[in-house]
Amino acid sequence: MNGDGVNGGGVNSDRVDGWATGDSERRARLVLSFLADAGDPALGAALRSRPAAEVLAATVGASETGEAVLIDEPEEQSLSTAMRKWRRRIALVPSAGRLAAWQESGLRLVCPGDPEWPSQLDDLGDARPLLLWVRGTADLRYACLRSVAVVGARAATSYGLTVGIQLGAALAERGATVVSGGAFGVDASAHRGALAADGLTVAVLAGGLNYGYPKAHASLFSAIAAQGVVVSECPPDQPPTRPGFLVRNRIIAALGRGTVVVEAALRSGALNTARHARELCRPVMAVPGPVTSEQSAGCHELIREYGAMCVTGAQDVLEHLDPGESSGGGPAGPRRGPAIDTDHLDPVTRAILEQIPARGGRGPASIAIRAGVDLDTAVRTLGLLAAAGFVQRCDQGWRTTRKP
Repeated sequence: MNGDGVNGGGVNSDRVDGWATGDSERRARLVLSFLADAGDPALGAALRSRPAAEVLAATVGASETGEAVLIDEPEEQSLSTAMRKWRRRIALVPSAGRLAAWQESGLRLVCPGDPEWPSQLDDLGDARPLLLWVRGTADLRYACLRSVAVVGARAATSYGLTVGIQLGAALAERGATVVSGGAFGVDASAHRGALAADGLTVAVLAGGLNYGYPKAHASLFSAIAAQGVVVSECPPDQPPTRPGFLVRNRIIAALGRGTVVVEAALRSGALNTARHARELCRPVMAVPGPVTSEQSAGCHELIREYGAMCVTGAQDVLEHLDPGESSGGGPAGPRRGPAIDTDHLDPVTRAILEQIPARGGRGPASIAIRAGVDLDTAVRTLGLLAAAGFVQRCDQGWRTTRKP
């Protein structure tokens, strides 16, 4: 076993060092993402008290019986069983060349602790994603600062499709990011509504980003990536599994500050997303439908039995998320100014922002020198400031955006 706890014990070095990941913890999460199933409870329990590098070292260094004690007695047996399964999958860890090709195609890794990691995912506890694969022009964390999950039936009626696209567009026009699962039916209509309003939208896929399920939505996913973000916790080429759709729903619920169910039958994956939102103590809302429609029966049950808020439009949704927002006081139009106040920026970010002119422009190197930071820090921070709406590129480098 070598010092970083990743490349030894049967995992060849050319299979882990291709991605510019820098530290052993990050590399360990990358490797474990190919060994463990998404949302594996045994892995989540192990990571509660141990770093990923230690868990991986125990996995690849364990005997074929999987004997390794990392966690308390009640969970030891399930972890040993899981480690045997993970060890048999070591051949699935991709080569350095394959990782580099994914990176060159526009994919990026976002891990807990990264600037782009949405902190609300930490509310999932042991079920928190190991990492996320991301494609898109927007910054995931800042996109989800003011976000709403909009979900519903795949076999949606014309009513559900109409409500989905109108709700997606209206939320985007009021500066909210629409989060959904990229599926047929209500999900796709909500994404398309947000795109039509030039707003931000996030699609959380049940399979890998390169696999892109459903295949018929390839153009939709490209449009979302050009304007927002497409994410998945699955390896890029992995097809979705039947349980994977339900496991994925916890991420949709966690990324949204609240969840709206537009149309859902009594047995629907959208209700599973609503359940996750309830467990996270996030607001759950439902759009009423015709009393004769089976596709709205799940929404009516949420309202009747589980106390979901009955909503009929974007204003209802935003008022439920923020009771102080009135019909005349909410944001109008897509978000054009900063997503957060400067008071919430860390000292380094504020120092860099102060060195960016409002007129003309300034290059990254000059900004770094004036702010007293290294160039890598300046470049990374400029990207985050741009994603948050504070700065924009110009011919001379960077300048601050005008206040809306």
